[in-house]
Amino acid sequence: MTSTRRVVSSPVGTWCLEGTEEGLTKVWMPFESPRRDAGPACEVVDRAAAQLEQYFAGQRTTFEVLLAPVSATAFQVACWSALRDIPFGSVATYADIAMAIGSPRAARAVGNANHNNPWPIIVPCHRVVAAHGLGGYGGGVEVKSFLLEREGVDCANY
Repeated sequence: MTSTRRVVSSPVGTWCLEGTEEGLTKVWMPFESPRRDAGPACEVVDRAAAQLEQYFAGQRTTFEVLLAPVSATAFQVACWSALRDIPFGSVATYADIAMAIGSPRAARAVGNANHNNPWPIIVPCHRVVAAHGLGGYGGGVEVKSFLLEREGVDCANY
């Protein structure tokens, strides 16, 4: 199946969504490549791009996007599933996610799974914070802060 792309502009840069009719395969953050459309996008990618635009416009708090199967460990899949349970405007710690998936001593591994999340924002890894601070984010702490504040989280508390 041919992969297609759509770009979405945001106040923190250009995001690129890639996928097939089978589902969204990747969300590229503003600092990553590619950042351009690659011909007409398939319906799945168009729908995901429209929802991301709505998110940045303050009109959407959840995503209804078909995600393509990706190569991942069972631990990563469990982490990404738990991330989808963090409500808009809320945060959880790495330890909270580790506990939720039945691996209470795996907070650092949760961080690694978040780093490998192929669908940032759609699968909200930006909502995971450290026990004493914001923690890291593949897109940079400035982007993480922007996303959280856009969702109403006061980052000064972290």
